[in-house]
Amino acid sequence: MSLTTPEEAPVRRDPGDVATDGVATDGVDSPPRPAGRLRPAWLAAGGVALAVTFLAGVSLGPVDLPLTGVLRALADGVPGVELASGLSEREATILWQLRVPRVVLGGLVGAMLATAGAGYQGVFRNPLADPYLLGIAAGAGVGATLAIVYGPTTAQWSIDPLPLAAFAGALAGVGATYLLSRSVTGDRGTVSLILAGVAVAAFFTAVQTFVQQRNSDSIRRVYAWLLGRLSTTGWDEVVLILPYVAVASVVLLVHRRLLDVMGVGDREAVALGVAVSRVRLIVVIAASLGTAAAVAVGGLIGFVGIIVPHTVRLLAGSSYRSVLPLSLLFGGAFLVAADLLARLVLAPAEIPIGVVTAFIGAPFFVVVLRHRRVG
Repeated sequence: MSLTTPEEAPVRRDPGDVATDGVATDGVDSPPRPAGRLRPAWLAAGGVALAVTFLAGVSLGPVDLPLTGVLRALADGVPGVELASGLSEREATILWQLRVPRVVLGGLVGAMLATAGAGYQGVFRNPLADPYLLGIAAGAGVGATLAIVYGPTTAQWSIDPLPLAAFAGALAGVGATYLLSRSVTGDRGTVSLILAGVAVAAFFTAVQTFVQQRNSDSIRRVYAWLLGRLSTTGWDEVVLILPYVAVASVVLLVHRRLLDVMGVGDREAVALGVAVSRVRLIVVIAASLGTAAAVAVGGLIGFVGIIVPHTVRLLAGSSYRSVLPLSLLFGGAFLVAADLLARLVLAPAEIPIGVVTAFIGAPFFVVVLRHRRVG
């Protein structure tokens, strides 16, 4: 099978539509991509899932709040609406200072991890790619460990230094991966990026282990962060993560049509007028920035970036015009539901949310891997 050359490529055709024509990938026959239109029914389903999990998350817990009172209190928060919620002062404090910020934070973290996972899978053309692929998790772990062991306490700072240190460490991990990849191969190919990410992650993990062993009294706090948590006593974490999630999500959604084109292969995408290297760099930077922010406030919550995008593909089709926006909605709903399980299963104690997602994600990962091997 001959490959399409730049001279043979249509010059005025919309690349986003070309991705659905079933072009072969790198000379190997591949199944045609389904039409990528986002169906309103799936969009509505994602919105309903997010709304239902939000209401469950703010109503249920060690102290259950009446659903009618919660709905009235939420409506009362809308400008121009005045309703008596019937909640006591204690219940209102639990709702607005604990439950709502935590559920909103979980929705933002889940949406970002799922969308970043879909973005990574698009540029690397592999549904098993993960948001932590390029050293983000290892870098964040080092940053958090250093902040816990050597950093100032929250009483000494007006803000918690732990999320800032984790965010800086995550960005350092991605930056080191990118620089190592460029220094070795001189380009930004997917293989070199992945291998550089493995090397950087191994090095950062070694640094983290060394620091922990030298300061064994802090191991419990370090592992509590590494296992993931969404504990919050206000809106500080939400305010910290919101700008990064907003910018990263918009960038990824804007490039969703180009990710469809890149799915047919780099050479075909270039022939169709797509600047593959630039698109890949932009998507990786946006996904990494959003993931770094999510990790900074939530710890290392795994498998969200694999479970949600792959489930969306199975249900709504493989086009990124559907996968990315639906991953945003269902990712938020998934993590809010996982956090609710973490709070309720052993109430009043909590299971680390990373443990809950691992219980769900590990078998799911095996199923996906087996499916790919058989296919």
